[in-house]
Amino acid sequence: MAAPADVILCECFARDGLQHEPAFIPTETKRALIERFAALGFARIEATSYSNPKVVPQFADASELLRALPRRAGVFYKATCANLRAVERALADADAGCGANEISLLVSASEAHTQKNLRRSREEQWRNVSEMAAAARGRFRLIGTVSVAFGCPFEGAVDPGVVLADAARFHALGVDHVALGDTTGMATPRTVRALCERLLRELPQVTPVAHFHDTRGTGLANCMAAYEAGVRCFDSSFGGVGGHPARVKYGGGHTGNVATEDLANLFESLGVATGLDLDGLLATAEYCEQVLGRELHGRVTRSGLHPGLRTG
Repeated sequence: MAAPADVILCECFARDGLQHEPAFIPTETKRALIERFAALGFARIEATSYSNPKVVPQFADASELLRALPRRAGVFYKATCANLRAVERALADADAGCGANEISLLVSASEAHTQKNLRRSREEQWRNVSEMAAAARGRFRLIGTVSVAFGCPFEGAVDPGVVLADAARFHALGVDHVALGDTTGMATPRTVRALCERLLRELPQVTPVAHFHDTRGTGLANCMAAYEAGVRCFDSSFGGVGGHPARVKYGGGHTGNVATEDLANLFESLGVATGLDLDGLLATAEYCEQVLGRELHGRVTRSGLHPGLRTG
């Protein structure tokens, strides 16, 4: 039985982390990763994406992976869906008894990012999301993601009112979990606290999920600001891998997600229970490095967990 948790971390390595790796990761390796994440105690795991294999070859094995994947009770295995065809694939796998039990739907808070990333207007994307939600409702837990929620690399500042309106629009479609995506690391603790407090106050029926990138070294600080504002669900990725589509140029430097091992270490050192097996945390971080064949960005992978944390 998993330990009780004060926060829920979603492990994103197997999807967001691998999405733009140039080498195809074997299906069996992906399965081993996801099984290991579940064994650590993650209640939510990004497992795969129903992307067009011609566009994202890494997930050409989405259905094969899901068929091979043992399931742990109480764990949500998420698949990302970009369009109605992707939802139809998710439904077919679910009908076969081997699909995901959570899928995510995506919008961008700015028109420019929508055009660059999705090749359509915001209203066109909302029509797309409405069709997807209608097809999927009742079959999966739905997660809505609002990209560039704290700032757009093409337009600059994003009106928090637009983000709140998007969250409300998701809720009207039956999507009660909404991830606030800091897509290029433009958030600051002040803007995070303000937006999260406003969302929780104005849309108490929506469960916010904090998804921060560590582009400018503010990822952990932003997670703490979200936590202090009342957010209890967070996305992260072992080694800080993942980030943005390679075909959309956001600038140089590190663009990855908040590192799971660093975030778990921070929460646990503050007495905030993650429900994760700390004994296996760093060994899993090292395994992720072995899978990708390089040293990743997690600090505590090098330094060890906070000395005040007891493991074993």
